[in-house]
Amino acid sequence: MTSTTNLNPQTTLRDVLAAYLGAQRALFKRYHIGGCSSCAFQPDETLEQLCARNGGLDVVEMIEHIQTSHEQDEKILIVPKELARLRAENPSLHLLDVRTREEHEAVRIEGSVLMSQTTMQEVLGKWPREELFVIYDHEGKRALDAAAYFAGHGFQNVRCLRGGIDAWSQEVEPELPRYNLG
Repeated sequence: MTSTTNLNPQTTLRDVLAAYLGAQRALFKRYHIGGCSSCAFQPDETLEQLCARNGGLDVVEMIEHIQTSHEQDEKILIVPKELARLRAENPSLHLLDVRTREEHEAVRIEGSVLMSQTTMQEVLGKWPREELFVIYDHEGKRALDAAAYFAGHGFQNVRCLRGGIDAWSQEVEPELPRYNLG
């Protein structure tokens, strides 16, 4: 399933999450579904089953919410070649890596900063909220959640690297090693 495929009541959560990277965040934000063990869902559960189990939610409304949230996510994604162009124009552009320390130490985009508690405090306290900064992860999934967090804290120009460092290493720096998290 791709993000251009329409959802329907029989679509499983597995397919929803594969096609709409921010769907779990969208479901939690509006319906408090999928953010913790008490509101979890099963990958094979359909949207219709999920709605029925959660007080008879309107499945059409839920589908529209997932798709609208996805459209908003699409606006903050930046493709690797566009990021490379922006970095060439502005070498001091902030890059925030939200992967693990081990991943960051193994392979990273030059000049990026690893997210840590200290880095978080610096970003929230010192980085200008109107300036562009880009967040990346391994394949572009977790970075959207981080971007939503920073946007919620007033950052007006936060973007995410589409496809993460994996796409960057394919499209911009092929000499960077690629890896799988298995």
